[in-house]
Amino acid sequence: MPYYYCRLAAEDGNVISHSFLASSAEECRRHFEKKGLCILSVKRDWKKININVLFEKKIKDRDFILFNQELVALIKAGYPVLKSIEVITNRIKNIHLKELLLKVENEIRGGKSLSEAFAPFEKNFSRSYIASLMAGERSGNLAGTISRFIDYAKVISRTKSRIKDAMTYPIFLIVFSFILFAILVNFILPKFSDFYVDFDATLPGITRIIMSVSMAIKENFILIIGFVFLLALISFQMKRNEKALVLLDRIKLKIPFGGPILLDSGVSLFCRTLGLLLESGISLLSSIGVASYAVPNKYLIQKMRNLPDHIKNGESLSNSLEKARFFPSLSIDMIRTGETSANLEGMLGNVADYYDETVQIKVDSFVSILTPVVIIFMGIIVAMMLLSVYLPIFNIIKVAR
Repeated sequence: MPYYYCRLAAEDGNVISHSFLASSAEECRRHFEKKGLCILSVKRDWKKININVLFEKKIKDRDFILFNQELVALIKAGYPVLKSIEVITNRIKNIHLKELLLKVENEIRGGKSLSEAFAPFEKNFSRSYIASLMAGERSGNLAGTISRFIDYAKVISRTKSRIKDAMTYPIFLIVFSFILFAILVNFILPKFSDFYVDFDATLPGITRIIMSVSMAIKENFILIIGFVFLLALISFQMKRNEKALVLLDRIKLKIPFGGPILLDSGVSLFCRTLGLLLESGISLLSSIGVASYAVPNKYLIQKMRNLPDHIKNGESLSNSLEKARFFPSLSIDMIRTGETSANLEGMLGNVADYYDETVQIKVDSFVSILTPVVIIFMGIIVAMMLLSVYLPIFNIIKVAR
């Protein structure tokens, strides 16, 4: 969505220059005409093009949470929803979020409710957010419902951040080791090879092996690039194939260490989303489908596809989840306790908290195991580098004598 440079005339005769983000020049004109300003000229503002926008993440969790916090504050202060969106949009710095909010603003101005206006952008947020807005509108407590969603979004954001922070250090070490290895085989060892030829000597075995690997990579570089491109193409095609995605997600659950973390994370997301929707006043039958799609694993979603049918047939939530055959027995027992004590929403929150802690413990354990493994791997790489460099030096000294 481009910026437009507008020259405007106010009622007192002053000329105002303003840069405004809009989908078209006509929309820009309508925006300022509604404010009672006279449009003198509208043209594209090429100075506002930001190349960094092409590389940054679409909408950050932090920006989304901050938007909702401001929305709650304005609604509680008595602002209408449309006015609240307008006020926040003018202050938003994330260009992608600003574009989306401008579209939402136009939809609301056209007569749609807040949930209906956000519905087309479900992929940018989540189904649970749209459902929360709908529940708040139905119950007449939109601010309270959004506040509960903010708490939910903060928990999810913290979990993602912990996992990302935990994986940053090991990934950095691995990448750094490969960079060092590439420098060694491309710039240092070839000089030793030329030096040895002059002395009619033979390079040590470990040096020859490393150089052979380097030469093989160079000679088959085009084939390797083609293979990587083929893998990327296959991956792209798999993302468009539902059955392939389900199979891939099923394989992910079999990965040692990673599989249990994904499973516990899915249980936590399901329970937290379902509890949030029930607290917002949405019925169990309507909530169960939305909560199922909050799980970031298509294989688990497929396992839960019959949950609404079980609920329709009069079965309890705990018995229905038991038939999905992947929920841990502890979570089933806790949910059953919540049903019998008429505190299902609270117990779902407790289940989510428990599995969030479990995920964090498993992530910490995984990192505590991964870190020494990476250090050992780095040690082997460094040892190979040192031997491949120093052995030729020691041998050349012997040859020289």
